[in-house]
Amino acid sequence: MDDTAAAADAMDATAATANTDVPDDTDASDAPVGPDAPGDSDSDADSDSGSGSAVGAGAGAGVLVGIGVFARRVGVAPSALRFYDDVAVLRPAFVDVTTGYRYYAPDQEPRATLIRRLREAGVPLTDVSVVLDGPRERARAVLEEHARKIRATAASAQAALAEILRDLSGARPTVVRLGGAELAGAVRQVSPAVASGPARGGFPVLGCVLVELDRHEVRLVATNRYRLAVRALCPVDFEGDPCRFLVDVADLVSAASWAVRLPEVTITVDGSTVRLHGDGIGRVLSATDGSTVLLYGDGVDHVLPATGGPTPRLQGGGISCVLPDAGGDTTHPHAAIADADGDLSAVARVLPTVEGAFPDYRLMLEGLSAARYRVITDRSALGTAVTDRAAPSAAVVDGSVLHGAVADLNGPLVLCTDEHGLTLDSCGTTITLAAICVGGPVRIAFDPVVLLAALDASVGPDVLLEISSPFESVVVRSADQGGFTTLVMPVRDPLDPP
Repeated sequence: MDDTAAAADAMDATAATANTDVPDDTDASDAPVGPDAPGDSDSDADSDSGSGSAVGAGAGAGVLVGIGVFARRVGVAPSALRFYDDVAVLRPAFVDVTTGYRYYAPDQEPRATLIRRLREAGVPLTDVSVVLDGPRERARAVLEEHARKIRATAASAQAALAEILRDLSGARPTVVRLGGAELAGAVRQVSPAVASGPARGGFPVLGCVLVELDRHEVRLVATNRYRLAVRALCPVDFEGDPCRFLVDVADLVSAASWAVRLPEVTITVDGSTVRLHGDGIGRVLSATDGSTVLLYGDGVDHVLPATGGPTPRLQGGGISCVLPDAGGDTTHPHAAIADADGDLSAVARVLPTVEGAFPDYRLMLEGLSAARYRVITDRSALGTAVTDRAAPSAAVVDGSVLHGAVADLNGPLVLCTDEHGLTLDSCGTTITLAAICVGGPVRIAFDPVVLLAALDASVGPDVLLEISSPFESVVVRSADQGGFTTLVMPVRDPLDPP
């Protein structure tokens, strides 16, 4: 090789190795060994002054080029191309047996480019091989699973950073606007999943709803360990940093009964204080006895009583607030009071929050196995069938249905699928419902009370059950509302050995 060609090769090597697409797992293994050591440089048989003559008849269609030219064309470092050859992901079209130089054909460029794009997206090489050479359905499944993992990782990282940012001094308030009816509907869907009775006594945080606010979604999450409910809402507007807080279910249900009448509700989170309000503007209200109520956007109602007269009682949003007839100010953080025209948008209310560590629901969702069976059936018909078996057996303590009471009294409800549809079996009584069953026959048992609560929280005429196995959580979805997901734990089948 003359001095001119050597200089050109050196330039090629510098340009090719400047590429940043060197896999982070190939630094050591990319070093040339064997035939590559003496001469397989980044510019093998590759100078800018030559067009790359065909090497080896029958080696491939078109003109073959050296590794340096090919690397620049596809945006992959030569060291990466050597590694892909070693792992049989991208073989050269021809290898000179004398020099060990690698040569590539033009028709290999699409494959090399796809490999680069997959690696830039962080797809492991084992999955890259499936995408390149496996069935199209398998390739799609691999990429969808990789995308799901990326989203989950990004969400976890975002939540962790948001929590750190909230702890830093000077963090800006978070302000989110939502539809009032949408917020109330979400509370209705998730609140039945909170723990009650003895379960809540042992784990008070399970009597709360987790509220997560970020730019793209507002999520409400509740669980009692036997059921998990997650409802996602799309905010109208978002300002500030992502945040999360816990609210006792009773306080959240109370707030929902107020919010349902408002076109929009604004949630403001400033440190540990959470406020719900309409337009946030203070207004002066006149009671029937002449006393004056001043409403401020900070959620505090200051009462200026008239001299004498009865105690005024103003009511709005289903919540009654008694105001004193004498003696100074008072604070009603939960009061929902309409103005003279019945307008609730002036009201601001402080939403009490609860300290505690809520279970990591993302881990629960990420740990779900892929669904092997899917059952789509009429939600109302299934709910009626389950109700007939749940109602007489529900044990109630302090107004709360106890999980497991059904199994102790009438036994669990067993769902069986086959080519004929969905069969429900409880205490020897069976009923068959029309259903679309995918994945073959499956038999799974539920506590009817827990399953019924999941069905009641869903919306629309149809319900979808996604089943991984008779021993893992079942995902209950609504075909009409993709933003609501609830998980139901199955119970032991009576036919299973003890």
